[in-house]
Amino acid sequence: MASENKSSKVSFKIVLASDPKLPYKIVKVPEKAPFLAVVKYAAQQFKVKFETSAIITVDGFGVSSKQDAGTVFLKYGQELRLIPRDRVGGLKTMSASRTHDVVLT
Repeated sequence: MASENKSSKVSFKIVLASDPKLPYKIVKVPEKAPFLAVVKYAAQQFKVKFETSAIITVDGFGVSSKQDAGTVFLKYGQELRLIPRDRVGGLKTMSASRTHDVVLT
């Protein structure tokens, strides 16, 4: 009977994509946990700002944090990537005189 009260859990392997060593953390959370909490926790573990981070799939698709962990697991699988937003949507280009940012929209 006690097992009926336990919530099912999902496990994510979250890789810090901005680090060339590709460190990762395994995070186990209840299926019903808000995915936003998973993102916040992963960012804290990697010591990056949550407010400037995004989660993407291994294929590069963005993952909305406005769903529960179980839904994210079913849609995208176990392995996800955390990237600081200062590395998202920007591309450095070199010109003869200076370096400038190009924003992709």
